[in-house]
Amino acid sequence: ARAEFTREMGCTRAEFERWLPGATRCAQIDLAGDTHQIQIQSGIVEISVNELGPRRIASISLPVLSVSFRFIDISDDEREAFLDFFDLYTRRGGG
Repeated sequence: ARAEFTREMGCTRAEFERWLPGATRCAQIDLAGDTHQIQIQSGIVEISVNELGPRRIASISLPVLSVSFRFIDISDDEREAFLDFFDLYTRRGGG
């Protein structure tokens, strides 16, 4: 597993900010600019967000965030558990 990576998420910054406490199991979150520092078990997860232009599909416009994760002093198992829960919490259902 990588210690740093970036992915795109289909949400607004406001939605991401609303989801973050729950997605991190109410861990302590410190904000410095666009970077959230989250204390978990043995280390820190840094999550940085950057708004990208909307993704357009025909007449539909969807918001897009670039979300970068950096894991500091976190084991592979802790990283995997964090991401599994984060992804489950932030997953959007389809219809």
